[in-house]
Amino acid sequence: MDEPDVQLPRSRMALLFMVMLVTAAGNTAMQSVMPSIGTHLHIADVWVSLAYSWSALLWMLLAPFWARRSDRRGRKAMMALGLVGFAVSFALCGAALYAGLNGTISGLTAILLFAAARSLYGGFGSAAPPAVQAYVASRTSRAERTQALSMVSSSFGLGTVLGPALAPLLILPGIGLIGPFAAFTMAALVVLVLLRLRLPDDDPRFAGRGQILGEPFSASSNPRMVEARGGDEEHVTSDRALDAPPAGSLTGRLRWSDPRLRAWLAAGTLGGQAQSILLGVVGFLVLDRLDLRHQPDAAAGPIGLVLMSGAVATLLAQWGLIPLMRLGPRTSTLWGMGLVALGTLGMGAGKDLHAIATGFAVCSLGFGLFRPGFTSGASLAVTPAEQGQSAGIVAAVNGSAYIISPAIGVWLYNHSNWLAWGAVELFSLVVILICIFGMRRDPPA
Repeated sequence: MDEPDVQLPRSRMALLFMVMLVTAAGNTAMQSVMPSIGTHLHIADVWVSLAYSWSALLWMLLAPFWARRSDRRGRKAMMALGLVGFAVSFALCGAALYAGLNGTISGLTAILLFAAARSLYGGFGSAAPPAVQAYVASRTSRAERTQALSMVSSSFGLGTVLGPALAPLLILPGIGLIGPFAAFTMAALVVLVLLRLRLPDDDPRFAGRGQILGEPFSASSNPRMVEARGGDEEHVTSDRALDAPPAGSLTGRLRWSDPRLRAWLAAGTLGGQAQSILLGVVGFLVLDRLDLRHQPDAAAGPIGLVLMSGAVATLLAQWGLIPLMRLGPRTSTLWGMGLVALGTLGMGAGKDLHAIATGFAVCSLGFGLFRPGFTSGASLAVTPAEQGQSAGIVAAVNGSAYIISPAIGVWLYNHSNWLAWGAVELFSLVVILICIFGMRRDPPA
C-alpha cells in the first residue's frame, strides 16, 4: 500500500493541537493553585501531594492499553474519551474543593473526593495522547510526519507554560481558587464539541505504538514525542500487520537487568526521583519563603511564575540547546544533572521569589537536558528490534517517579528543608558518577 502523500489540513492540525494543549495547561494551572487550596483546607502538605499519586499510577498502567484500543476503535473515539475523562475529572475535582473551601464538607473529605475524581483523569485521560499521535502518523507522508508530530506534541510543552501563566488570571470573584478548574472544564468541553463536529471519523490503519507520554501534571511528559526518525519505524501498511508480533518479540524479552541498559536505567530512575521531589516541593517552598501561609490566595501568582520559568527553561533545553549543540546522550545526561545540582543549591538558599525562580529554572534546564539524554541513551543501547521493549521500560521508569516520590519529598521538606535538598543533591551526584564511570563517551557529533 502506498504511503499517503497529503498533509493534514491546518484546521485539523489546530484541533489536534488543542486536544493536547487544554489538558496540559489545565493540569499545570491546577498545580499552581493546589498548595494554596491545601493551606485553606488545613490539609498537611504531604496529603495534598499524595492526592495525585493514584492518578499517576493509573496513567502509567492504562496509557498502553488505550493506545492498543485506539487501533481497533479509532483515534477520534479515544481522543473524545480522553477529553471526557479530563472534563468530568476537573469538574468533580473543582466541586469537591469548592465544597471544602465553603465549609460544606471537611477538608479531609474534600481532598479524598479530589483524589477519587482525579483518578478518573488518570484512568481515561491517557486515551487521548497516543490517539492524537497515531492519527497524525496515519495521515501524513513520511517526509512530513516528524514535523507534524513534533508540532502537535509541542502543545504539551506550550501547555506547561500557559497553565501557570493563566492560573492567577482565572481566580475569579465568587469561585476564587476554583476558577482554573471551571475555566479548563469549559475549554475541554468546547474542544470536545469541535472534535465531534469537525474531525472526520477514522478507520485505523496504523498501529498506535508511538511513545507514550507521561501524565501532563508530571514533568515526565516529554514535549518531543518523536525523534528525527519519527513514526517511520512504527509505520505499518496493512490491517494484517496490526496483528503481527512486535519485532522485539523475535529477539527475546528485554530485561531491566540487561547490561546494556543498566547504567541508563539507574540514571533515569535516580534522576526521575530528583525531579519529582523538586516538583512536589516547589509550591510549598514559595508559600513558606514568601510568608504566604496566612494569605494563600496571593500565592497562586508567584507559584505560577516559578513553574512557568521552569517550563520555559525546559523547552529551551529540548528545542534549543540539544539540537544546536548536538549533545550526545551521555553528555546531555551528565551536564543536565550537573545543572540540577547547582540549581538545587540556589533553591535551597533562595529567600525571595527571584532567587527561587532562578534556581528552579536552572534545575529545569538541567532536567530538560537530562531526560532526552537518558531516553535516547537507552534507545541507542539496544538493537532496532528491541526499540519497543526499551521504550516501554523507559516509560515505566519515567512514570514510576511520580507515584509516591513527590509525597516523600514533601514529607522530608516538612521535617527539614535541607532533607529534601540533600536527597535531590544525592540523587544528582550519583547520576553524575554513573555517567562518568558507567557510560561510554559519546561518539563525535
